[in-house]
Amino acid sequence: MSLLIVVFALLGLFVGSFLNVCIDRLPRHQSIIHPGSHCDNCNNNLNFWDLFPIISYLWLRGKCRYCQTHIPRRIPIVEGITGLLFAMLSWKFGLSLELGISLFYASLLIIIFVIDLENQLVLDKITYPSMILALIFSFFWPGMEELISFPTEIIDRLLSSLAGGAIGLLAMALPYVIYRRGMGFGDVKLGTLVGLMTGFPLVFVAILMSWIMGGIVAALLLALKVKSLKDPIPSATFLAISTMVTLLWGSAIWQWYLW
Repeated sequence: MSLLIVVFALLGLFVGSFLNVCIDRLPRHQSIIHPGSHCDNCNNNLNFWDLFPIISYLWLRGKCRYCQTHIPRRIPIVEGITGLLFAMLSWKFGLSLELGISLFYASLLIIIFVIDLENQLVLDKITYPSMILALIFSFFWPGMEELISFPTEIIDRLLSSLAGGAIGLLAMALPYVIYRRGMGFGDVKLGTLVGLMTGFPLVFVAILMSWIMGGIVAALLLALKVKSLKDPIPSATFLAISTMVTLLWGSAIWQWYLW
């Protein structure tokens, strides 16, 4: 098991490097495949030894090898977080189909988190295809035996996902209608995606946790006068974090709440 965790941690580092490409290019409507990795400042193509996760950044002291432009600190941070999450998920699920689904969800949530944090955008090109995949994955995601009363079959998993999507849609649509300045419609669609991913009843854990985190952070920013009431807060970042927590420990949190 320890070897498995190490392998997936290393895999996560390299996947994190690819996620950085997605984060950079998707908001600009650029291909994530072509051209290859290059410096945006001098346009020099980057070699493998320029792209080795974290190590290359440290070796180059955070600068491009060719033009000495500073490399964003976000690059090694995303790589490191992806490696850590891949290690945690491999420890939790072992070598299984659930592990593959959870790795995809973790990568997706990292992309959503960083793009919203940097650009205040939740991209349709990410949410819509992911909704379809979440519905497909619901047939294979671990059942709800410990959370709901009826026997869990394939159709029940699908219904759980659809119910979660509907609840996520309604939960995020309400604040959007009431106070549009504080939330974009992309957040509503993300709420639907989160519901499809987590299913019923764990969608409540994801949504409520994101609201609590968002409220605490917003209060701190207002108290420190970093933000005003007129400034939007990137709510997708909190929803991405709460969804990842729910995927890891949602069942335990829900049972603790009921207890």
